[in-house]
Amino acid sequence: MIILGGFALLAVAIIVTRTTGRTFKSVLPLYIVAWFLCAAVNMGVGILHAGYSFMAELPIFLFVFGVPALTAVIFARKL
Repeated sequence: MIILGGFALLAVAIIVTRTTGRTFKSVLPLYIVAWFLCAAVNMGVGILHAGYSFMAELPIFLFVFGVPALTAVIFARKL
């Protein structure tokens, strides 16, 4: 569900670029930072509230952050 949130945020970023006339490449760094912070908060919840260790959460964080971020980078290159 968290990854779907990353794709929802990506959709918002695309809509913003279309309505403001900016290029997606100019919005991409903002998206990456915003999604990194969201994924980091998710990791923090896993560590602080679910009791997982940092090393146990790290691969999950990389996957949760990486899939939407990589999709955004590929999308930016194709536009």
